[in-house]
Amino acid sequence: MTRLALPFLAILDAALAYPWVANMPGVDSSLLFKNKALAKRQTTCPDNPNHPGAAPYSSEYPYTGAQNGLPGSAVGGIQVPAPGDTAHQFTAPGDDDIRGPCPGLNTAANHNFLSHDGVTTFDELLDAQQNLYNVGYDLAVLLATLGVGLDGDIVSEKLSIGCDATSRTSSTGSLLGDEVGLDGHNKFEGDTSLTRDDFFLANGDDFDFNGTLFENMRSSCNDLFNRDNLAAYRYERYQQSLATNPNFYFGPKSLLLFGAASFLYELFPSFGPDGVPDLPTISSFFGAVSNGNGGWSHVPEQIPENWYNRKAPYTIMDVGGEIQDQYLEHPVLFGGNVGVNNFDALGSFSYIQDGMLPNTTTAEDISCFLYQFATENVPSSLSGVLELPAEVVEWTAGKLNPVYANLGCPLHITK
Repeated sequence: MTRLALPFLAILDAALAYPWVANMPGVDSSLLFKNKALAKRQTTCPDNPNHPGAAPYSSEYPYTGAQNGLPGSAVGGIQVPAPGDTAHQFTAPGDDDIRGPCPGLNTAANHNFLSHDGVTTFDELLDAQQNLYNVGYDLAVLLATLGVGLDGDIVSEKLSIGCDATSRTSSTGSLLGDEVGLDGHNKFEGDTSLTRDDFFLANGDDFDFNGTLFENMRSSCNDLFNRDNLAAYRYERYQQSLATNPNFYFGPKSLLLFGAASFLYELFPSFGPDGVPDLPTISSFFGAVSNGNGGWSHVPEQIPENWYNRKAPYTIMDVGGEIQDQYLEHPVLFGGNVGVNNFDALGSFSYIQDGMLPNTTTAEDISCFLYQFATENVPSSLSGVLELPAEVVEWTAGKLNPVYANLGCPLHITK
């Protein structure tokens, strides 16, 4: 079998991993058993017969110079899109184009830094992150590896930035399982998202923009989306899910949500951390438009006018430090609900001790933990640990080992 990745990618979402709690008091078992149907909730995933690929870069508009999955210059402070670069001007998605839960990737596709139809590749992801946002090559590799490895296809190295597009991402069609895209629950997407509903609270819609949640975030942050305010809002979202979602799960990979929150103040402001993560900037990247009475509608995400990417690259160690700082401002337990008012803490796993990250956790620890997400068996539900097929581990380690070589983390030895 050449693609043992797919049993991993096709593993049922967290609800089907809960059969042992289906009859416990307070558990809505109807939600548990229809989870498989929810996982296929977008049976009419948009299918654009015209797959354009990302717009090409040119010597006139090279940005950081990243092309073909290789490192760019890492020198930012560049206006994006550059004046005169018509190839990367905003183009609204059509009905046949896929968009998903990640505002940063939706924005990249709307500006053709990723293929406009929403079916992208590993190399496109590396180039877009560097050229658009000046994400460091090491972090770009990590994020692309997690995305393709968890939600895409490790043979074709294709990924849908939203719904299940197996017929276009898989090298063998859907014969060996579905590749759910970034909409897939408890992989990249997870409960307590900033502006997306929990999977079980919205009949599986964990990908559409929620204007109420955006207003909650705006109000909590008081229009300034910096580290401290977003850390406090992330804590609020945790408490909301804990109180309202009987199938709430907050596992080790939920640390990625803190990393995603850091993008709002490290990547989205003009000039990155040297700029201001204000409401006009964040609403543009989220596609949020005020209706004037506290509500928000959604339009396609786009880069703000006269916008420049960050000057210095955003690296694995940088995001590790931001995850550490956000979490330790408002520490919470890892684990999940087994029905209403019945939280089951995870216990100890790797850097997690007694259900929490210790206050001695360092940025280096978090960076190494992120490596483990892609190369080791990590709990993805209350009922057990997800077993990674050897082919997945070999592929992810092969991608990550070169960029992790000098970070001091124990590395998986590839064959």
